[in-house]
Amino acid sequence: MNLLALPAFTDNYIWMVHDGQRALVVDPGDAQPVFHALQQHGLQLEAILVTHHHADHVGGVDALRDATGASVYGPARERIPAPLHKLSQGERISALGIAFEVIDVPGHTAGHIAYFAPDWEGAPLLFCGDTLFSGGCGRLFEGTPAQMLVSLSALAALPGNTRVCCTHEYTLGNLKFARAVEPDNAALAQYQAECVAKRAADVPTLPSSIALELKINPFLRTRCTAVQQAARAFDASTLDEASVLGALRTWKNQF
Repeated sequence: MNLLALPAFTDNYIWMVHDGQRALVVDPGDAQPVFHALQQHGLQLEAILVTHHHADHVGGVDALRDATGASVYGPARERIPAPLHKLSQGERISALGIAFEVIDVPGHTAGHIAYFAPDWEGAPLLFCGDTLFSGGCGRLFEGTPAQMLVSLSALAALPGNTRVCCTHEYTLGNLKFARAVEPDNAALAQYQAECVAKRAADVPTLPSSIALELKINPFLRTRCTAVQQAARAFDASTLDEASVLGALRTWKNQF
């Protein structure tokens, strides 16, 4: 099996998994990079997994489905181009022979879902859309800080070696903010240097891992004293863990 990050737009990744003959893709906002990869590798598209309804994640679904007959899977509580298999928390699907569990992760959008494969090529695999980024999390367009906290906590509880496949190359910007929150975090400083080198070589910073994100991502570290103190320095009214996350997200929006 192969895992590819297909660049789209200015900073999106469309994730593709293929076995040399068949393929699945995740959040194809643009059909053209997928068509190119299918032709380049001689693949038949069998499945399209969608995490949420934003145009940069669903814009290519119709063209890909119509051209290939691929099955489409997406969140039950969002408007995704039909026909599709509607999914929600706890449901399981098999795509390309890979067993995925569905996790509800509202916050960025109201019905956002993630796809978790407990065992893919020797380690778990997570397609989390715009909920969790390396070093950050998605904007709260339709959800609350409390919802996002629950969603991120569910992802943080996955095995540490889970490969985190989010859908934007936001890592350098996120890490610049994370350093402002935790300037004394040595693991964060080291990771930032590694990611700067990767981007200079035009290499994706992704996938990340849950274990790494727990060390460097302020939105997964809302129980840490240093993160809480930084959030309260930004917003003195910050009290509980959800309000810490909310303050961080507001701060990041203005950063």
